[in-house]
Amino acid sequence: MNTTSLSYRDAGVDIDAGDALVENIKPFAKRTMRPEVLGGIGGFGALVEISKKYQEPVLVSGTDGVGTKLKLAFDWNRHDTVGIDLVAMSVNDILVQGAEPLFFLDYFACGKLDVAQATLVIKGIAAGCEMAGCALTGGETAEMPGMYPAGEYDLAGFAVGVVEKSKVISGRDIQPGDAVLGLKSNGVHSNGYSLVRKIIDRAQPELDAAFDDGKTLRDAIIAPTRIYVKPLLKLMETLPVKGMAHITGGGITENTPRVLPEGTVAQIDAASWPLPKLFQWLQKEGNVDIQEMYRTFNCGIGMVVVVAAEHAEQAMSVLREAGETVYRIGAVRTRVGGEHQTQIA
Repeated sequence: MNTTSLSYRDAGVDIDAGDALVENIKPFAKRTMRPEVLGGIGGFGALVEISKKYQEPVLVSGTDGVGTKLKLAFDWNRHDTVGIDLVAMSVNDILVQGAEPLFFLDYFACGKLDVAQATLVIKGIAAGCEMAGCALTGGETAEMPGMYPAGEYDLAGFAVGVVEKSKVISGRDIQPGDAVLGLKSNGVHSNGYSLVRKIIDRAQPELDAAFDDGKTLRDAIIAPTRIYVKPLLKLMETLPVKGMAHITGGGITENTPRVLPEGTVAQIDAASWPLPKLFQWLQKEGNVDIQEMYRTFNCGIGMVVVVAAEHAEQAMSVLREAGETVYRIGAVRTRVGGEHQTQIA
């Protein structure tokens, strides 16, 4: 019988590394705190109270990951912005129902914990939380030997926000004649990367050559998802917003109908905004049909906002003052037969 004493470290789990990571990320998390948070990182659960400014508070929750964009982060050793992607995917989702994000938690899983790498990832998560105005109240770091290849990890995120019950945005008031606005994206964001990676494999481009606006192609492809929380909360405080759609997997074509009532269509004018150079490159190198582009990628529009036509100009002004690039990309009309609820021409 082998009598050698074994430890958790012998099995591949380094508790000291986990403790070091927690200490590394505490300063980043501290910068995200909100007055509603009643405790810091390190407890078994996060305590957050609901602000008394709400009369009938409704909690809105969302969860998501980063998808196969992580494969590029591994291949390119670019771990500093995928945390922003993680936050964006959840907070933008709960935002479209009118919710102000309150707090965020992450789940980081790996085979062997690389403290420096994980610190970069979670530093990015904290940065995303600052952009969204929500607190990073905690998370879970799971070191699971044999579950992941060396140098790889997986991420999941969980956001909780709050909205006054009377101010929940559902799209039910959208009607023909309403204006459809589009907020500029920051690139591919965090969807469609299985196709992006396939196109890269086919094209074999020079990734570090100058590509667009001082960025390399690699920079353009890995750019983090835009977080729209603060500009859109400002818009909601200023005028009635009838509906919003976060353009994620399924592109403009499949996400816009998620906020539209039955019997309506968003008629989108493809000429109303410029197709960014990155999407032109993806379409050309992948020989991708333009309608397939619209149902796979955001194609330069990361968020769709529907307002009454008489509020369109004011809404665009508010968003521009908040730093957004915004286009009037179409209008709502009556649906004809069984046509798709997004028509892009």
